[in-house]
Amino acid sequence: MTLSPFDLALYAGALFILFMTPGPVWVALLARSLSGGFGAAWPLALGVVVGDVIWPLVAILGVAWVVSEVSGLMTILRYVAAAIFLVMGIQLLRRRDWDLSSQSRLTRPGKWAGFAAGVAVILANPKAILFYMGVLPGFFDLRHVTGWDILMICLLSFSVPLLGNLIFAGFIGKMRGVLRSPEALRRIGMISGGLLIFVAAVIALG
Repeated sequence: MTLSPFDLALYAGALFILFMTPGPVWVALLARSLSGGFGAAWPLALGVVVGDVIWPLVAILGVAWVVSEVSGLMTILRYVAAAIFLVMGIQLLRRRDWDLSSQSRLTRPGKWAGFAAGVAVILANPKAILFYMGVLPGFFDLRHVTGWDILMICLLSFSVPLLGNLIFAGFIGKMRGVLRSPEALRRIGMISGGLLIFVAAVIALG
C-alpha cells in the first residue's frame, strides 16, 4: 500500500465535511426518519453505500483523467451542481408547509423501497459526483494506487458517510414526535433551504 495514514486521515476529514453539507441524501433521510423512524431510514443509508463505492471506483478507473484532459469541463460541472443546489434551496424556502406525503417516492414503506431510494439518491447526487470526480484526485495520485490503496479509499468512502447517516437518522427518529409538527417542519425547511443556497454559493465561487 502506497498511501500514508496521514493521507487517509485527511481524506476521511474531507468525507466528514462532505457529509455535513446538506444535500439530497439529507432530505431523503429526513423524510424517511420522520415518516417511519430509524427502522425506515437505515435501509436508505445502506443504499447510499452503493453509490459511495461506485463513485470513487469510477474516479480511480479513469473518469478523473477525462475531466482533467477536457478543458473547462470541471468548471461546467461546478456551475451545474451550484445551480441544482440553488434551485433546491429556493424550492424549500418557497414551500410554506412541508408535507411528508409529498415525498411518497422516498417514504414508501419497506426495506427494499428504502434501499432503492438510497441508491437512486446517491447516484444522482451532484454533491457526491462533484466530490469524487473533482476532489478525490487531489488527495491521491491515482496513476500509482495499488489494489490495497483502492480498497482503503473505497472503505473510507462509504464507512464515514454511513456512520454519519445512521447517527443522523437515529437522532431524527427519536425526535420525530417533536419534529413532525408543522412549525418544526417549516423551520427545518427554511434552515435547509438557506444551507443549500449557501452551499451553492460556495461551490460557484470556489
